[in-house]
Amino acid sequence: MEIIWNTVALFLTLCIFSFLYKDNPFYKFAEHLVVGVSAGYFAILVFFTGFKPKVWTPIFKQGEWWYILPAILGIMTWARFSKKWSWISRFSIAFYMGIAVGVAIPLDMQQMVIRQLSATMLPVHLMSLQGLWNLVIILGVLSGLIYFFFSLEHKGVVGGAASLGIWILMIGFGAGFGLTVMGRVSLLADRIQFMREWYMMIKGVTGG
Repeated sequence: MEIIWNTVALFLTLCIFSFLYKDNPFYKFAEHLVVGVSAGYFAILVFFTGFKPKVWTPIFKQGEWWYILPAILGIMTWARFSKKWSWISRFSIAFYMGIAVGVAIPLDMQQMVIRQLSATMLPVHLMSLQGLWNLVIILGVLSGLIYFFFSLEHKGVVGGAASLGIWILMIGFGAGFGLTVMGRVSLLADRIQFMREWYMMIKGVTGG
């Protein structure tokens, strides 16, 4: 069975790699299979991690009947698929969006604003290497912000800082792109290693 499943995995891997040549039925088959399996897995996951522990168990096994209210709101969301009754889903969607925004705004402020600001409030010591790096970080942040500051013409000191900001941004984008490429290359190396292991497995079974 291990050989069979590994052979199926190899076939699907080659189907995906076939897109490097051109779009073809093998690639479409593997693509649709991944989407279908992912949707089915997600539906089962939602049932066992969402519906069962948060709706079925509290209401029918623990007697916590107030859980019926969020269950009703969830059922109302399905009215979205009906042209006649789609307006009912607006109540549950509005309720959900209101809670989501109220929860997301403080978290986003903490993660995207406060922590970003605190990361630039670093001690600068010209006699230590870490202090010099902290100075580079502060200058990089300020120059990057000056590049997007369009109220002043980018000439003189402002223009020089804006040019430095462009370089800082390009270095950041390049590092992010390089990290992404490294991740993809590691995935490719893993698939190649899998093909090699499959070949050695078949060779060991057939004695070739």
